[in-house]
Amino acid sequence: MPFQISPGVNVSEIDLSTIVPAVSTTEGAIAGAFRWGPVQKRVLVDNEDTLAVQFGKPDSNTAADFFTAASFLGYGNKLYVVRVINEAGSTSNGRNATSNAANTTNTVIKSDDDYELNFSSGITGVGEFVAKYPGALGNSIRWSICPTANAWQSTLTGTLAFTNNSTTVTGSGSAFNTQIRVGDLLLAGPDRTEVQVATVSNNTSLTLRSKYVGNTVASQSSVSRRWEFYNFFDAAPGTSEFVSRQGGSSDEIHFIMADEDGAIYGRANTVIERYPALSKASDALTADGATNFYKNVINERSQWLWWTAHSSSIANAGKTALGTNFGGGSQARPINASLTLGRDGALPRQADYIVGYNKFANPEEVDVSLILTGDGNQTKAIHVINNIAEVRKDCIAIISPRRSDAVNNSSYVGKESDDSITFRDLLPSSSYAVMDSGYKYIYDKYNDLYRYIPLNGDTAGLMVRTDNERDPWFSPAGFNRGQVKNVIKLSFNPTKAQRDQLYKSGINPVSTFPGQGTVLFGDKTLLAKPSAFDRINVRRLFIVLEKAIATAAKFTLFEFNDEFTRAQFRNLVEPFLRDVQGRRGIYDFRVVCDETNNTPEVIDRNEFIGDIYVKPARAINFIQLNFVAVRTGVEFSEIVGRA
Repeated sequence: MPFQISPGVNVSEIDLSTIVPAVSTTEGAIAGAFRWGPVQKRVLVDNEDTLAVQFGKPDSNTAADFFTAASFLGYGNKLYVVRVINEAGSTSNGRNATSNAANTTNTVIKSDDDYELNFSSGITGVGEFVAKYPGALGNSIRWSICPTANAWQSTLTGTLAFTNNSTTVTGSGSAFNTQIRVGDLLLAGPDRTEVQVATVSNNTSLTLRSKYVGNTVASQSSVSRRWEFYNFFDAAPGTSEFVSRQGGSSDEIHFIMADEDGAIYGRANTVIERYPALSKASDALTADGATNFYKNVINERSQWLWWTAHSSSIANAGKTALGTNFGGGSQARPINASLTLGRDGALPRQADYIVGYNKFANPEEVDVSLILTGDGNQTKAIHVINNIAEVRKDCIAIISPRRSDAVNNSSYVGKESDDSITFRDLLPSSSYAVMDSGYKYIYDKYNDLYRYIPLNGDTAGLMVRTDNERDPWFSPAGFNRGQVKNVIKLSFNPTKAQRDQLYKSGINPVSTFPGQGTVLFGDKTLLAKPSAFDRINVRRLFIVLEKAIATAAKFTLFEFNDEFTRAQFRNLVEPFLRDVQGRRGIYDFRVVCDETNNTPEVIDRNEFIGDIYVKPARAINFIQLNFVAVRTGVEFSEIVGRA
């Protein structure tokens, strides 16, 4: 209570309603190779469809990481994805597709942060736009700008000759090279049949994309041409209201982007982005006050393009609206370009994966619980265990064997389990890591074929399912909660003897049981020494307890270490632990926070100690059923407990 100088009433509040908060345990994380999307940046994905849109449909080089992520998303809806590419050098890494086919610059724009920091003022020599991310998928992009009403529709000079059932068009007194763009639509013959230009050979000759069918016209004058995308917009571009008020004119453009080759959406020339009535003026605003400058709108809203330069065919682009006429220059035709030179590059190196996984290293930046590792690899697995999971201590790394260990490895019966154990022996002992036994065979709907995919996405997903159905401290294994989804068959189905081998080494077998599905049949961590923490449910129980109580305990910082604060801490933690006990997570607990552990020496060091003793609940791994035959005249009370 503050000191008062004169009489009065001072009112203050003291908040003693703090509780231990719930903490999330279902966020997954993966760094992987994908065909599209931002590079070395965390992106939260909630389902497989979003994954395919944001990071591209899989191919043979990206399928393992894509379907590991997709498998996890079959159980949960929170997965942080980091795309990695080969960054070894200009000849081996991915590059962004550009509008200039003669571009010699190795253009690599990794993400929006990279663009804003290094490229937002423009790039010389790459054309007007580049693909938003590195990858050959960008080569399927074609963009087109309609900058004026004349580019929208015009009447050609001279005369044109159209021949029935022919793709050849000739002209007289015309100038095809300056009046027509490839893709433009011409209204041919007396019926004004719409035909599309495929090539412009010279000033008097062009070809059509399909044959003109109609009455032959030897000499048609006043032929109308239209922008190929005119029917996607209500009217020709003109002057926006904002620029008109500033005394300017002719600032509007229509912008469109298409999937030229069909690599993105499966059908060639599908329009995938459309922006009507954008402005060439840098200060232009819409009626609701948002920017309408075409550079800003495309940069902010497009999933596929970055602006890199103003077209020389657009006069005064980028100037302010006040008194500016934007209609000059050679703008009688649309401005078109197909992106080219995009490259996937070589497969990512382990160094690239490690940089990607390091995006999850700091628990203060991102909250993740389950780290997926895709195809088994010693370097990657050791880094994730030692430098991510063991350092954070609030998440678990899930690992599968190497592909060669589990897929088509049939030199002798049991070689899959032997090689998987050999791989496990290369990894460190850790209660923050879990290993399953193999790969599953799935149908790849994107490419109409079948693939083997590592199971760690499913193993992590089963933990999410357990969280959603029960609690994190329940085992994710077994017939109740361990059913693996979308399995045609396993790369190998371990027998009882092989399961014994695997489990002894800390590998959790995944087995298919006739009529009962494919099941995660173990719940061990990779901790080598016998301990309560060699079980998944116990490790995850303590992650929840430690994470939740530590979050609540932060609000005790800078308070006095006296009996009031210590009692407040006990009253904070004990109800939470009673709730966990009531939900079968622990058998018993005790919280010690008093003068016995907060001694004068502790207090003088500005420390505060709370000791929390917990008896974790144990999951049943072994069942012994004893059937005892007895004589007819025996009383059960005499023999029960003796057999």
